[in-house]
Amino acid sequence: MLPDADELAEVLLDLAVSHEDINELVRMGRRVMDDPELRPFLEASVEELVRDMGKIGGSVELPELDWPSGALQRCFPAYVFVAALPHTRAYHRELGVPADVSRHTLADLGRNMAVHRRRYGLPGVLAPHWLTHHFRGELYQLGRLQFERARCGERTVRALAAAGLDVAPGTPCLNLHIPDFLGPLSPAACDRSLALAREFFARHHPEEKYPAALCHSWLLDPQLKRYLLADSNIIRFQERFRVAREDTEPSDTEPVQFVFGDPDLPAENLPRRTSVERAVGDHLRAGGHWYVGHGWFPL
Repeated sequence: MLPDADELAEVLLDLAVSHEDINELVRMGRRVMDDPELRPFLEASVEELVRDMGKIGGSVELPELDWPSGALQRCFPAYVFVAALPHTRAYHRELGVPADVSRHTLADLGRNMAVHRRRYGLPGVLAPHWLTHHFRGELYQLGRLQFERARCGERTVRALAAAGLDVAPGTPCLNLHIPDFLGPLSPAACDRSLALAREFFARHHPEEKYPAALCHSWLLDPQLKRYLLADSNIIRFQERFRVAREDTEPSDTEPVQFVFGDPDLPAENLPRRTSVERAVGDHLRAGGHWYVGHGWFPL
């Protein structure tokens, strides 16, 4: 199920796992394979993950390891993804996905572990459920942005149909995501990603026609226009989208999590080093709230 120690280290490097986490993962990997309780649990987890590979919106719930070792519990999903890697790569090869796209997509495991270390100072996988989309062929990294094969829900359909698009609930769409640790969200980088996505999905998923791209992010909160320059990358990113719907429930922890690394940081202690940090913190300190924006544009 898992490579031997030497090969495991190389696989973890390929998945962009931090050098400072690799030794501990290799050490604990021996325990995962040797323990008569852990190995069957790993096998069952991988089977759950790769079942219905490539199916849009497949319900995958990785079982959580109930184990007294905190480090092993935090890191166990990494072993599940490593063990599932041959299945994912075989699926990518079957579709003809270029090797660099496959590599960049699956490197989100390393990014996720980097976010965990930034927040807690310890190795671990922060959001295993999020990574199931990558390892099941639902999501791909294409340049600066990530694109997830999805289906339109009823609320999205209402917005798209009102704009004249021929859609129904279940119509394929692309959910757009903005990964961390990849530099500025420049218009040129976004243009390139969108061009790559149009070509990629037409070639590798020609059976799915995507009338629209959607994004659900605090970066689409229109209140940011009060604080950021009109030619800033975030505001120019917002201008690509039409409003799909508006949230009424605040999501203050979203920008705090993505800008500062920890959703639980108190507003009064947030730094003011950049224009985005000042926007997020000053707005909260003034008693305001942030909301997740929901936007779309036609493809």
